[in-house]
Amino acid sequence: MKEVIVGTCGFSKSRKLIFRDLDAVEIQETFYDPPPRERLIRLREEAPETFEFTVKAWMLVTHNYNKMLWKRLKREVPGRVENYGSFQDTEEVWWAWEETLNAAEALKARIIVLQTPASFTPTRDNIKSVTNFLSKAPRRGHLLAWEPRGEWWDNRELLSKIANEYDVIIAGDFLRGRLPPAEADIAYGRLHGLGGKEVNYKYKYTDDDLRRLLEIVEGLTSKRVYVMFNNVYSYYDAVRFKQLFKAQPPN
Repeated sequence: MKEVIVGTCGFSKSRKLIFRDLDAVEIQETFYDPPPRERLIRLREEAPETFEFTVKAWMLVTHNYNKMLWKRLKREVPGRVENYGSFQDTEEVWWAWEETLNAAEALKARIIVLQTPASFTPTRDNIKSVTNFLSKAPRRGHLLAWEPRGEWWDNRELLSKIANEYDVIIAGDFLRGRLPPAEADIAYGRLHGLGGKEVNYKYKYTDDDLRRLLEIVEGLTSKRVYVMFNNVYSYYDAVRFKQLFKAQPPN
């Protein structure tokens, strides 16, 4: 029987409401700068035992130096800025990955999400970098979900091959046709709104959108499906989708 986990990327409403009404939250703070371990442990303790956290990997692992993004850092980081991002095999990236793992452990997160920007295109060098990272990265019991943006989705066979050979979940926006490989046991959807090039965070999903999403989820062969809304109205859309899913008669 398929298990569907409905949640939001970040806390768009109070923790009390999200813990009560939804199944999961993908922590976004860890992308900009992982909070202190003690704060993450308290967050885990505050949530119901059955509530699930996932963690977005630190941008220093996935994104090259960006002045605007780096303004979000709350601490000094070691090494050279050019040695961060794009899954480079550097001391700096592995240090940032260790910090990501520590955050995931504090939250008892099952899944760590690696999101790469559209500028990280499927060149020979980038394919080598991501597969090298996936083959070498310590996981300590966590599952990895990689959401590539942009041109990677033009080569589904490549994504399927990477998923199978390197044991990674291929995450994407289900409503934009970015679905997991057919044989994937776990599907991880990140819903960024419709319209626009890659994201449209101000988009509010219509009832028709959510019914179409339900059809997509039901059509997946994956045994466990995450449906994570990443828009301004994420809480409301997630609650509506969860109600729609629960209203479905059992198969």
